[in-house]
Amino acid sequence: MKLGRGRRGPLVAAVAVVVTAALVVGLYLFQPWKLWQDETVSEALPAASPTAPSGSPSGTVSAAPAPSAAPQTLTKGSFISHEHDTKGIAKVVRLADGSHVLRLEGLDTSNGPDLRVWLTDAPVKEGVAGWRVFDDGKYVSLGKLKGNKGDQNYEIPADVNLADYSSVAIWCDRFDVSFGAAELAKA
Repeated sequence: MKLGRGRRGPLVAAVAVVVTAALVVGLYLFQPWKLWQDETVSEALPAASPTAPSGSPSGTVSAAPAPSAAPQTLTKGSFISHEHDTKGIAKVVRLADGSHVLRLEGLDTSNGPDLRVWLTDAPVKEGVAGWRVFDDGKYVSLGKLKGNKGDQNYEIPADVNLADYSSVAIWCDRFDVSFGAAELAKA
């Protein structure tokens, strides 16, 4: 029994709908246009937050002296490539007020969907063996990657014990894969 011309139309239309839906979902997930879009960030190392004024016994308000210590690099490491070619330096810096930031300098990686900056306890491994290890243990997300190129800072929450974390990963949350990572060593 042959399909009549009247029955092919609905079949072709159904196939077209399925193919279109698959294409839309694929474009949403992979966002291939980001491969050709660079986002460059040029942030300076943040200054320590100023000390709040304090009251004196006489009732007048005076400003406490600002800390004079310069920012200090505690740990640092160079990025290696995983899923995408990645270069740059990662540093954990203690600011004069005692707060900490993760500073990425000279970062150069591919853009992609849902990229995050993670501090992790995972060892950095070369090649495919290192692509998916960073969510196996302890990690803390410092937020979305601000840009795939340049210099940028990420505040490290005060309750994070830096001794628990030995690496930094540029993590694609959408596909659970590292774009690149840096092993942190004492500076």
